[in-house]
Amino acid sequence: MNILLTGGLGYIGSHIALALLESKHEIFIIDNLSNSSIKTLEIIKGLAGQDIPFKELDLRNYDELKNVFHENNFDAVIHLSGLKAVGDSTEQPLDYYDANVSSSINLFKCMKEYDVKKLVFSSSATVYGSPKYLPIDEMHPINPINPYGRTKVHIENILEDFQHSDNNLSIVCLRYFNPIGSHDSGLIGDNPSGIPNNLMPYILKVFNGELKTLKIFGDDYNTKDGTGIRDYIHINDLSSGHIKALEYLNSSKNIMDFFNLGTGKGFSVFEVIKSFEKVSKSIIPCQIHPRRPGDAESCYADSSKAKNFLNWKSRFTLDDMTKSALKFIQKKQT
Repeated sequence: MNILLTGGLGYIGSHIALALLESKHEIFIIDNLSNSSIKTLEIIKGLAGQDIPFKELDLRNYDELKNVFHENNFDAVIHLSGLKAVGDSTEQPLDYYDANVSSSINLFKCMKEYDVKKLVFSSSATVYGSPKYLPIDEMHPINPINPYGRTKVHIENILEDFQHSDNNLSIVCLRYFNPIGSHDSGLIGDNPSGIPNNLMPYILKVFNGELKTLKIFGDDYNTKDGTGIRDYIHINDLSSGHIKALEYLNSSKNIMDFFNLGTGKGFSVFEVIKSFEKVSKSIIPCQIHPRRPGDAESCYADSSKAKNFLNWKSRFTLDDMTKSALKFIQKKQT
């Protein structure tokens, strides 16, 4: 298949790009480089041993996006691009609606005009909000508690209406939990610019001396050690979920479905830190700060639907994830 990959040079996108190439798909990458680097493209090319079509493009530029569709014949789209920081979304909600929802509408218009009928959408576990029960399955009520999560719900709703308008469309929304870790090569990983919004890249920047201390946002939650609990999934497991989703889309027409991608296990902030300290044989200095607006107390997945319908399940442990993250930062230091 020839697949358009939006946001394909970001942390998640770069790993999915390699997984697609390893599965013998052709890809065309779009990225606006707002939180990624063109250097990543060269790394992907080197690991894949082939050239990869790329266009620096913001999806909000409809005319340029339309030209990409006009000049290519795509079989499917994997839509990853967008802003994704929960805390930042509460401070800049209009930016999030513009970057996430407006750009997605442009993409779907192009799909409609150029008759592209298959889509995998990068959604999020934040659509569920504060859990009513755990683990969270796909039937859990949708009630996001931050603007980022609400943008994902808006896009899911748009996609349901889009699919109902055209029964030849097949769409899968993958609700990610918390991807961490890096590629087996150690050459690509989660390395955002500035102060990270996610736990593992924050740990890595403290480990390599870029930041002095790790800020822990809240130690007064009603959890086993007071810190928030999340379902951390290895980036390679997340990537394989997209390959399985494409196979599912190819199996039949008229699909509109939702799948959680997680391990089904919840780990606290302190547990992740301890795992990293164990594998790195180091100490990560921490400071406790107040809770961030929009953060849920505990959130972990029931991914049995993905196992039953996509033939997918997670393979890696928390220590596997922290070891691969450590490998990435050590490669960067050499």
